[in-house]
Amino acid sequence: MGTAHGNGPGAQALTGVRVLDMTHVQSGPSATQLLAWLGADVVKLEAVTGDVTRGQLRDIPDVDSLYFTMLNCNKRSITLNTKTERGKELLTELIRRSDVLVENFGPGAVDRMGFPWERVREINPRLVYASIKGFGEGPYTRFKAYEVVAQAMGGAMSTTGFADGPPLATGAQIGDSGTGVHCVAGILAALYQRERTGRGQRVQVAMQHAVLNLCRVKLRDQQRLERGPLPEYPNDGFGDTVPRSGNASGGGQPGWAVRCAPGGPNDYVYVIVQPAGWRPLAELIGRPELAEDPEWATPAARLPKLAKMFQLIEEWSSTLPKWEVLDRLTAHAIPCGPVLSTKELVEDASLAADGMVVRVRHPQRGTFTTVGSPLKLSDSPVEIDRSPLLGEHNEEVYGGELGLGAEEMRLLREDGVI
Repeated sequence: MGTAHGNGPGAQALTGVRVLDMTHVQSGPSATQLLAWLGADVVKLEAVTGDVTRGQLRDIPDVDSLYFTMLNCNKRSITLNTKTERGKELLTELIRRSDVLVENFGPGAVDRMGFPWERVREINPRLVYASIKGFGEGPYTRFKAYEVVAQAMGGAMSTTGFADGPPLATGAQIGDSGTGVHCVAGILAALYQRERTGRGQRVQVAMQHAVLNLCRVKLRDQQRLERGPLPEYPNDGFGDTVPRSGNASGGGQPGWAVRCAPGGPNDYVYVIVQPAGWRPLAELIGRPELAEDPEWATPAARLPKLAKMFQLIEEWSSTLPKWEVLDRLTAHAIPCGPVLSTKELVEDASLAADGMVVRVRHPQRGTFTTVGSPLKLSDSPVEIDRSPLLGEHNEEVYGGELGLGAEEMRLLREDGVI
């Protein structure tokens, strides 16, 4: 494991950048995994008991869970009890040697450990110190943040689902991994600014804020709503807040998921009806006369009848398998996409060829499947490496890099410091 160093042909975008990863669960590890894929040397600092997700949702007894392995690829692992005096000294040394520190503990936890930003900045003025929290400063600061809590408080849940149903969570982890991506953007910007100033800085990202950023079109619609109904929404009536609108596209062109044969839970194709696509669509569904009918021929005429329009399309699509529906629509350049199940995605040959669905060897669990890097850089290719075992790199980091002798290492282990 480990990364290529220097700027030779084997180097990646972040080669030579050292990241001290004090994160756990999902939001932080998703960020540091992306940094590792970009070439940073990410050292995951864990409690002696390890990241809690090593043991959560296990499918094989006593083996690191998929929850852990899929969020911690390409990292090194060291253990440290930061509550001990020697542990604090070692942490100080690790901070001194790092370019980036990332943490997602509860509010104030790192300060109580004795490492507030002011102290960290004294130890290493060049350090980029990134924190992921649930919320910004204010009445929510002390709330415990979880994925769906962030979705609830960032605008996603109130705008997801059907008008006559409850608010819904999305399967995409926009609270955790969505915040991780925002955090990476902040870290990269801070590293870039450091090139000019020579100084590190504090980077803070809140899960509620990241979800809100991802929901900005709904805030756009909240302001439009003050001037009247939202014509592109399929809803019958409007109150004073943006409603849940089912599978409506949320954009300028109407879209909907239409059912296909044989009618299984994911036998759907999402179809967008652009003005230019109406004539070929009308012909495909066996209603060519609708291309000329003034009641249907223009977007303005169709807008009040979106539900009926998609019902007509569905009467046709429900007789055909989704891949055939896809072929027929794309032959006429009609924007569409099949609803792909998790099983279909894992088995998708094109995603495997593109390095997005990857098989990784692990010394204890054998081979597992994970998601590859969505960031494709021509000069920074990514090879997905397995997640580290707990404390696997203690010797390498404490002995090889910090220069601790074998006897001290033995004592540190005996005393529960590492």
